Order: sequence, then C-alpha cells, then structure tokens
Amino acid sequence: MIEHLSDEELLRYSRQIMLPAFDVKGQLALANASVLVIGVGGLGSPVALYLAAAGIGTLTLVDHDDVELSNLQRQVLHEQSSIGLSKVESAAKRLASINPHVVVKTLKTKADAQDLSALVRDADVVVDCTDNFNVRFAINSACVEWSKPLISGAAIRMEGQVSVFDMRSSDNPCYQCLYSDLGEEALSCSESGVLSPLVGIIGTMQALEAIKIVAGIGNTLVGRLMIFDALYSEWRTMRLRKDPACACCSNYS
Repeated sequence: MIEHLSDEELLRYSRQIMLPAFDVKGQLALANASVLVIGVGGLGSPVALYLAAAGIGTLTLVDHDDVELSNLQRQVLHEQSSIGLSKVESAAKRLASINPHVVVKTLKTKADAQDLSALVRDADVVVDCTDNFNVRFAINSACVEWSKPLISGAAIRMEGQVSVFDMRSSDNPCYQCLYSDLGEEALSCSESGVLSPLVGIIGTMQALEAIKIVAGIGNTLVGRLMIFDALYSEWRTMRLRKDPACACCSNYS
C-alpha cells in the first residue's frame, strides 16, 4: 500500500495533482490500483500508454499475437523494431521507457475462462480491447462473477463505441445485456479496415474512464453507450438498461 508520493512523483504527476477533483488522493489511488488490459493492439495501445503515463501502479497486459508490419498503422505502442516480438513484450519495453514506476505484468496467451477468472479477480478495473465476441462474453462473465468494473471499447471502419459496465452494483447492465450471445464473430480490422486515429480516440476514452473509476471522480459511462462516427465527427449516446432475463448477470442479481 503506497501512502506517500516521492518528490519525483509529485513533479511527474503535478499537472494531474493540481486538479481540484483529483489532487494527491487521486494520484495515490492510481498508484495503488491494478488494471487488467486484454488486447494490446489498436485500442490497447492508447489505453496502456495513457494509464502508464498517468501513474497506474500495476498494468497486466494480455495478448497472444506478435507485432506485424500491418499493425503499425494504428497500434502506436509498437514500432518498426518491434516487428516479430510478442505484443506484450513490445508493450512492456515501451511502457518501462515512459514510466519506470509502473509495474507491468505480461501474459502471452489466448486467455480461457479459467485464466480470465483469476486475472479479473486480482484486478481493480478491467479494460476490454479485444475484437472477438466470444472473448468479450468471457471477459464480461468474469467481471460479473467478481463484481469488477469493465470498460469496453470497439472500433471498425469509421465507427467506434465505448461503455462502462460496473458490476459492483447489481442494478447496472452488463455487456451481455447489450449484446445477446448469438455466437457471432466480430468484424476484424484485417477484413474491414479501420482509420488509424479512430482507435486512438476510443482507446483514450477507455483510459479516461479507467482513471475516473480508480480515482472516484466524475460520472462514468455506466448505463450509456457512446458511439462515434469518425467520417462526420459526430458522437451520439444510447441509454442502456439491465436485461432482467440476461443469460449472464441475471444469475447474480
């Protein structure tokens, strides 16, 4: 448990600490927090970069892929010299160069339900940066099981979306309340394309929501889905309600 910040840390995070709603209390909350980021690609790159820079104490990164040339158009955590490395290894090296105070744990795997349950159990916040519905449902199920807040993002072609599913309250909807389990696969960037800055916009929003949850400030996107149209630079918001017949969270109500 970190109770005090060093002089170097006070200077490093001074622009956050001077915010009245945040202050030293918020920075200490970040320093003592553990955030699980699943997927270190287009969305996971800005999530991990901003959480590390902001001072999250422990980042656990999960991804089974290696860095490829086609990733570099949008996955800004990686660089030319990272090609061929595992994404988690590449990410850990980059994050260490940005903020040595952050503990970065890595897991190169396609996490199954058992792995996810253990990883989610040990995290304060979970950030889903994957592009596969089956994996998203498994992450959501683990977050419901352990009552952990989940920040979900998606981006494809010219449209992105972000929401928060905070299962610390049984009154809140979960991810599966929004999407019924139809066994469908999400579209992938390799199949459909994606505009480079779009994943940065959505991933940065995910990082922002994670920081707000950890620091206990502001209003999060619980019960709201924000959708961004990059082509016309328009945001719209949908209200989300808990599904009393949800195959996932209704079992825990």
